[in-house]
Amino acid sequence: MSLAPQARKASARSGGHGGGRRKNGSGTGGPRRRRRALRWSATVLSVVILGTAGAGYLYYQHLNHNIQKGQRSSGDDSKVRRTPANAAGQTPMNILLIGSDSRNTPEDLKLGGHKESVGSPPLADVQMLIHLSADRKSAAMVSIPRDTRVDIPKCTDPKTKKVYPATNDIINTTLARGGAGCTLATWENLTGVYIDHWMTIDFSGVVSMADAVGGVEVCVKQNVWDHSTPAQRGGSGLKMKAGTRKIYHEQALQWLRTRHAWGSDLMRARAQHMYLNSMIRTLKQQNVFTDSGRLMDLAEAATKSLKVSEEIGTVKKLYDLAMELKSVPTNRITSMTMPQLEDPLNSEHVVPDTANAGKMWQMLRDDVAFDKNGEKSGAKQAADKGPKAKSPSTDPNRLGVLVRNATQSSTQIAVSGRAKDIGQVLAQKGYTRASADLSQTLSEESTVVQYPSADLQGDAQAVAKSLGIPLGSVKQSTDVSGVTVVVGADWRTGSSYPKQSKPKAGDLPAGTDAINGSDSGKCMDVYKPYQW
Repeated sequence: MSLAPQARKASARSGGHGGGRRKNGSGTGGPRRRRRALRWSATVLSVVILGTAGAGYLYYQHLNHNIQKGQRSSGDDSKVRRTPANAAGQTPMNILLIGSDSRNTPEDLKLGGHKESVGSPPLADVQMLIHLSADRKSAAMVSIPRDTRVDIPKCTDPKTKKVYPATNDIINTTLARGGAGCTLATWENLTGVYIDHWMTIDFSGVVSMADAVGGVEVCVKQNVWDHSTPAQRGGSGLKMKAGTRKIYHEQALQWLRTRHAWGSDLMRARAQHMYLNSMIRTLKQQNVFTDSGRLMDLAEAATKSLKVSEEIGTVKKLYDLAMELKSVPTNRITSMTMPQLEDPLNSEHVVPDTANAGKMWQMLRDDVAFDKNGEKSGAKQAADKGPKAKSPSTDPNRLGVLVRNATQSSTQIAVSGRAKDIGQVLAQKGYTRASADLSQTLSEESTVVQYPSADLQGDAQAVAKSLGIPLGSVKQSTDVSGVTVVVGADWRTGSSYPKQSKPKAGDLPAGTDAINGSDSGKCMDVYKPYQW
């Protein structure tokens, strides 16, 4: 921008318009004067360009330095595998977004909490999986309520090396048991979905991001004030009139933290989805690249607010991720909450609704769109074809097959003797060397047949076929030494694996409270005691 005045000054000094002497009535100087002017202009231009580039590089390094990074997973080695590539060689991407309740900075403490909270391990009060389809034409945002009781695997804190044993607890405690990497490992353990990256953001980060985009539009049907009442202490402090409002500063955080005024944690998840959908619409409408001030504000806010898994810990990689999400049309973005049931052990907690949540996790694993607004994806077409069957290399009566009981789930105890029962079914089908592993009871949502090396793939497929298990559930694994049937929570009764219908695009299970990203007319209902 500063080049124009400098160029005009250089031109005046070297005999340009209105400047030096005329020769023979011409309006230009001699060849020497012109060469000198060109050399001077080139020098000025070079200095400005190099100076700008140097400043740009230093600013880029500054932004990179802002970003905090951490280990991708701190749990036991996960058995979860990536979704296979589609026909175009593309794979889906899954990013776990975690909202921390940390009050370990002065900025965070100003926005809520007590001094006694300083130094305490943070809790993961917001947990949301962002799924980008392989073709990058659709996306989903799936939340799990913070008070969901789940199996948490053994985790090791990457900083202190403290080992946290496997346990069964509510999911928001995972952040204090080895950081975001433990939260990621817990999600993988629950869903069977491979998660590529995680990102965490704290209280002050939410505020700075809302301010950087110029505010986020939200809507309430009645006047709302989320404050302490005789029946319920606490509250976010959110106070706003009915209708659509643009929220900034602390009010943005209050919206995301509000629970009592919406009536429950589940309604808080809906409010968070509405907020994020609105923010995405706002970013898609803004052309921040023509507004250098807005762009710098966004870059500063994002890099200071986020802590990310180390493999995406640069400005360029975060920018590339943002561009991929921005390319998805808003009517192809679906926000939802995991279907859940009341926890039989504690009425204030919930547990996954195994059937409906299992269908949702399968849609994510198979990269099936949650909306009906697109064409059949390449990933789904590839899934329809299925794996090719191979010929077995060993006679059934000579093949050793191990059967494991993994029918335990977060909502149901294991079915006693299940491995022995399926072993007997296999023996009746000619696999006379089949045996049950009685040493342990596992927990797996879905039944699989595993094999250790490629030469046993055909044999594993033959075992699966004899039990009615689809070939897509036959997986190679280094955790087994021979063909192994792992009977999951989806096969608790019967001698033949129950037929599973393949989910179709937009065929959402019950209890997801889904919202389409293009729906700007959603408003939150306010629980009566918090209306004013």
